[in-house]
Amino acid sequence: MDMINVKINGKTYSVAKGSTVLEAAKAAKIDIPTLCYLKDINEIGACRLCLVEVAEMRGPALGPWRMVTACVYPCTEGMEIKTSTPKITASRKMNLELLLSNHDKKCLSCVRSTNCELQTLCREYGVEFSRFDGATQEYAIDDHSPIIRDNNKCVLCRRCVATCAKVQGIGVIGANNRGFDTYIGSTFGINLADTSCINCGQCIVACPVGALYERDDTDKVFAAIADPSKHVVICTAPSVRAQIGECFGYEPGTDCEGKMVAALKALGFDGVYDMNLTADLTIVEEATELIGRIQNKGVLPMITSCSPGWIKFCEHYFPEMTENLSTCKSPQQMFGAVVKTYYAQKMGWDPKDIFFVSAIPCTAKKFEVGRPDQSAAGVPDVDVAITTREVGRMIQKAGIDFKNLEDEKFDDPFDIGSSAGAIFGATGGVMEAALRYAAEIILGRKLEKKELDFVEVRGTEGIKTASYKLGDLTVNVAVASSTGKAKELLNMVKEGKLDVQFIEIMACPGGCVNGGGQPIQPAKVRMDKDLRAIRAGVLYNDDANETLRKSQDNLAVQVLYKEFFGEPNSHKAHEVLHTKYIKRGL
Repeated sequence: MDMINVKINGKTYSVAKGSTVLEAAKAAKIDIPTLCYLKDINEIGACRLCLVEVAEMRGPALGPWRMVTACVYPCTEGMEIKTSTPKITASRKMNLELLLSNHDKKCLSCVRSTNCELQTLCREYGVEFSRFDGATQEYAIDDHSPIIRDNNKCVLCRRCVATCAKVQGIGVIGANNRGFDTYIGSTFGINLADTSCINCGQCIVACPVGALYERDDTDKVFAAIADPSKHVVICTAPSVRAQIGECFGYEPGTDCEGKMVAALKALGFDGVYDMNLTADLTIVEEATELIGRIQNKGVLPMITSCSPGWIKFCEHYFPEMTENLSTCKSPQQMFGAVVKTYYAQKMGWDPKDIFFVSAIPCTAKKFEVGRPDQSAAGVPDVDVAITTREVGRMIQKAGIDFKNLEDEKFDDPFDIGSSAGAIFGATGGVMEAALRYAAEIILGRKLEKKELDFVEVRGTEGIKTASYKLGDLTVNVAVASSTGKAKELLNMVKEGKLDVQFIEIMACPGGCVNGGGQPIQPAKVRMDKDLRAIRAGVLYNDDANETLRKSQDNLAVQVLYKEFFGEPNSHKAHEVLHTKYIKRGL
């Protein structure tokens, strides 16, 4: 790697050629504030909070000092950089005041209070108010979908716009009007719910302030818990345990499963269950479906159906490929369906008296609970889906001391989950879990421990492909995470450039561990930490240390088939565990 020498605040550093001033300072452990910057996604120098002073070599001597935006300005050999001078501080403070002059400053009630990048910067620079009084804009809050937009708090950083367009390949939001009248929204100002938005929530985790957030359903859950006529139960998705600690100050990558379960029990749920169970159930159903399609010349490639954001994306952007989707419900919907059919029958409960909650890393799950054909018992499979962030807020609101809780275990009878189900939360995890099952069915024997790791489908790359020889059958597979990469992959399939039988797609980059409902980390953390890999590490560590690593070996799943479903893909299983799709188009 070619290196150049720069001087930052009087000290010489060697940095990679092509580095921006911001990257050079970061390498030197010097923090330069940013607001609009989002690494590899939004690098536009718009907010002007990363202003620094630089002087570049002009022949044998330094040229004049001038102010530039660190996030986009390239370093040159011999450049001198000042990151904190009275002039820089005054400029940054003025820019913060200008932002506040047209900003709804109801910080105490804002969902992002204490986790707002604008609030943090104002505190650091001692900005309490704006000198720039005058006209302000007022906007109606768009709350017609699970993703709520409040442009009264928007700072026009465009991080959400760039994420929606560049990462997710959707682009349903952008800058409308010009100058002082500029606002971020959909074309012609229509509601987000009336667009082809997939509710993935990646715009929320990109937003530095409280302009975007998920619909809060926690009051519904508290009300149900307080209702003595309801059996209120909750199941938690695999990646929630890997991120919930971030809501309470733990470092990313901390597994807090035991404390999470203890906290949910302290909230008063009648049952706290592990969604790994229905992740396993999904694998058995989905892999059986795949084998059936291969053997019976069904529609291929078959594509996974666990990610509701991806499903809605397919319905809008690739409606002709909805026939390729596995008909399996997602693990969330399967769990609710199982509880309100099998378990209700076993316990003698009326399904109407069961209030089923899922704790999930995904804002699109809020949309999924209202989809048609998700009512196996004649009532909605899932009553409420709450994000990891909402779970954190419920625990805080109830005054539960999360850090000092003693670990507890999930409740019977839905406490058994394989580590194959756990890795669902990472991109490639569904594929690997399915391969562990399909391989045994195709080969007609048990896989040995050394055969369980299908490492080619692991990792955070946007698109991964692999080919596996299983006896006389070769299975070609592909994995994509983010709908932007899904679009690339599916176009390759449509154009005949890629021959695969099975595809896993997750709507969010890196999978559920990076879902739109996960704890929000500021841009400066995301600049040098790959949260996708760190969080996924929790799940793969569980997998490596677990003895139950195959979905088909889950005794609880075996009991479900013995007592209720009969066999995978049976008529009963299709009634309860499978669904249909809508060709929405654009």
